[in-house]
Order: sequence, then C-alpha cells, then structure tokens
Amino acid sequence: MDVGIIGAGRLGTALAVVFTRAGHKVMVSGTRGPRALAPLVDELGTNASAGTPQEAADFGDVVVLAVPWDQKENAAASVPFWQGRTVLVPVNPLRDTAAGLEVVDTGGIPPTEIVAGLLPGALVVKGFNTYLAQALPKEPDIDNGRRIVLLAGDDSDAKRRVADLADSAGFQAVDTGTLAEGAPLFDTGGPLSGLGRDLLAL
Repeated sequence: MDVGIIGAGRLGTALAVVFTRAGHKVMVSGTRGPRALAPLVDELGTNASAGTPQEAADFGDVVVLAVPWDQKENAAASVPFWQGRTVLVPVNPLRDTAAGLEVVDTGGIPPTEIVAGLLPGALVVKGFNTYLAQALPKEPDIDNGRRIVLLAGDDSDAKRRVADLADSAGFQAVDTGTLAEGAPLFDTGGPLSGLGRDLLAL
C-alpha cells in the first residue's frame, strides 16, 4: 500500500518507520520541503521518498495527517482538494509547553470533529492516537502479541483500508464505530484513550 504522510515531526516520522518496516511505500512531507527530508528518507530506506504535502496526498492510498494540533489548519490547507481521500488522523488536542504537554480546550467540540471539518469530502479515519510517538515503532514484548489500534470512521471501505494497514504493521485494529460514536471514546481524555498501550495476545 502507498502511504502519504503530511507532517515529518515525531509522530509522522514514527509512523513512517512503522509503515516502511512493514513493506509499504511511504512519501513524507513537511513544512521545510522535500530537500530537508533527505536524511530522514535515507534513514527509512528504499521504501521511502519525500515530496510536498500535495504530492504526498496524491501518492497515498491512505493519507496520514500527522501534525501537532496547532498546525492542523495549515496542514489541511496545504492540500486544496480532499474529496474522496482516505485520511488517517492520529492528531490529539495537545500542545507542547515549557511544563510539558498541555491539553487544548476545544470548547466542548470533539477533537476529531474539528479536524474532519478541515478536510471537506475526506473519508476520515481516527486512529493511532493512543500511543506516544516514541512508543509506536517498538515491537510488542510478548510472544504473539499485538498492540491494539482503535479506529473510528464513517466510511467502511476507508476503515478497512486503514485496518489492513495497521494489521500489516503488526497491530490489531479494533473498529469502534462511526466518528461520532467511536472517536470520543479514545480521543484525549476519553475512557479508552489509554487502551492502545495494552497488548492483545493472539
């Protein structure tokens, strides 16, 4: 599967490692442009390339919006046309401060609803947001163990595409329902927001 990643920070890089290691082709993009990503591409290996956000979006069977919360508007605007694209959203309403991570007040609006509203026509799937970026590339430490990835989305084909991507990378995808039903369960502060750290023995 081809995966376009918009965002080359900690989260985007971690997911690029996960997906290239699973044998998928990945195009990474960031605010500094493709040339600045050459060292990352070299590190990721032959399955990786760099492009602009538009090129990454056009490249991917799945497009990953992996940017900090405060950069979501600019990242969404970097691709003028989202209609029909399967977009994986691992974004949480968090902000880096001198004291550490701070939860952003979304005014009572579910965070995933806010992000989906920036991507008109996209087939949005929430997932991969219950892990710290540095934990994502780590392998499960028990025999035959798979870590859970909770997914939510309104389009069944888009969810299946992301679930296949997750499963191929060694995770166990769990469908929690639609964006309205499922995403609030594992958005930051939701009752299942820490469940992805558990291991599911298969």
